[in-house]
Amino acid sequence: MTIRHLPRLLGAAALTAGAILTTTSAPAASAEPCPDAELVFARGSGEAPGVGGVGQSYVDALRAQLGARSLDVYPVNYAASTDFNNREVFAQSVIDGVRDAGDHVRATAANCPATKIVLGGYSQGAIVAGFVTSDRAPDGVPVAILPQPLPAEVANHVAAVTLFGNPSPEFLQQYDAPQLTIGANYAPKTLQLCAQGDTICDGTPGGQPTFAHASYGFNGMTNEAATYAVDRIAPAPAPVG
Repeated sequence: MTIRHLPRLLGAAALTAGAILTTTSAPAASAEPCPDAELVFARGSGEAPGVGGVGQSYVDALRAQLGARSLDVYPVNYAASTDFNNREVFAQSVIDGVRDAGDHVRATAANCPATKIVLGGYSQGAIVAGFVTSDRAPDGVPVAILPQPLPAEVANHVAAVTLFGNPSPEFLQQYDAPQLTIGANYAPKTLQLCAQGDTICDGTPGGQPTFAHASYGFNGMTNEAATYAVDRIAPAPAPVG
């Protein structure tokens, strides 16, 4: 089992969605002042830089449910490559995403310690976000090529992890790809959403992308994820007077 199998997995998982979804970019997180909450989100394959279609639906739902509390958005800066024929390039894209997201989470935790971070991703981006939480390298992947795991204390700053259309263990196995394990510090606050009929995430043996894999932006699951995240963010302050 080697890192070279990862591009095959992620390419198949996000190919349909990349062709269907329309991407809307989200603003990067501001340096000052520190927001009440920040979403760090990784888009799916082939989507233009930004948070992607599912990500933007999620941003809208979070803003609506947070009310007066402020929200900054950081789109993970990675290629979200569709160069499936060049496995090394594609695998590097994923590793770059894990590194960029992890670095940003560390920086926010250090510079804005009161800010509650929500980490999320869709399809290929769900793999990226999931690996950010990992406390060890996947089996068969050399430790030297991966970013260092997040320090344990950083987990206290992450309120929720929300993954849309995350490839199932069965899907990963058919491509002999590294299995994703959510880190122990993040597992109790992780929500993995799988749409009915999405054979990428529902455990169907031999599953290939279906339209359901591209439905998260309009099937209500971004609202569900927003409720999950907001419930784990500090309550809004009580009205004065």
